[in-house]
Amino acid sequence: MTESVDVKVTVPAAYNQWTQFESFPRFMDGVEEIRQLDATHTHWKISVAGVTKEFDATITEQNPDERVAWTSDSGPTHAGVITFHRIDDETTRVTAQMDIDPDGFVENVADKLGILDRKVKGDMERFKTFIENRDGRETGAWRGDVDRPAQH
Repeated sequence: MTESVDVKVTVPAAYNQWTQFESFPRFMDGVEEIRQLDATHTHWKISVAGVTKEFDATITEQNPDERVAWTSDSGPTHAGVITFHRIDDETTRVTAQMDIDPDGFVENVADKLGILDRKVKGDMERFKTFIENRDGRETGAWRGDVDRPAQH
């Protein structure tokens, strides 16, 4: 699934905020907690239809002001990339491309009903509101590079 939102902030502000994974529960529905374990590893606690799940994910690529990509290490199978595109000096298009393999009956039903697509759209709209209501000031930044793994 792919979803985009235009936010009225600069590319660096949008990117910097997106790298603050621990702030995701403030705008992502169902995300209860994210802990950044180190530069490339995160631990997620989510709630789906009243069922709590925990899993780890690895950041597989990160280029400041351009993209952040990840894949799950355990739990629900998912991977994705967030890209940042300059529209003008004060507007950034944030695009999420995600591949989610629903894990379990509830998630499969939600996927077939289009609920997951609407959830991602809602999360992107809430990110827009979150960052714009901060007057474009991000809560933090991590500007390190993570190179894409070598393809075999």
